[in-house]
Amino acid sequence: MAELTHIIDSEVVLAFSTYATIVVLKMMLMSPMTAYFRFTRKCFANMEDTGMAKTPEDKKRMLRVDPDVERVRRCHQNDLENIIPFIVIGLLYTLTGPDLSTALLHFRVFVGSRLFHTVAYILPLPQPSRAVAFLIGLVTTSSMAYQV
Repeated sequence: MAELTHIIDSEVVLAFSTYATIVVLKMMLMSPMTAYFRFTRKCFANMEDTGMAKTPEDKKRMLRVDPDVERVRRCHQNDLENIIPFIVIGLLYTLTGPDLSTALLHFRVFVGSRLFHTVAYILPLPQPSRAVAFLIGLVTTSSMAYQV
């Protein structure tokens, strides 16, 4: 049991918790960003969200799909599909007692790839920038999974 306590108190766990918090906060910020795009584009998914409209026709016009809103939503969905596995696998990886420099490399590369992925998705940057960012994050998480 003393060995598990040593692992939990290690610098690797501290580093993981820091980088995991960064990507979770980034993922959480996608919801307000979606709301921002919905309000600025006056584009909503539910009738009850169109309360600011003055006429029934205006309400119907607000119930539509907007490409910018959908782009942010897809970026958020991609975060969910990649950050949650990183958190789970990264936690298991930290419990294996990896070398700090190797662990930091994994965590930093993943966080950097997700931040760049978001920029590439939202702006949008030309492909293959987004695909490369996605693949770098996937390979990083896969590397940790292999080591577990």
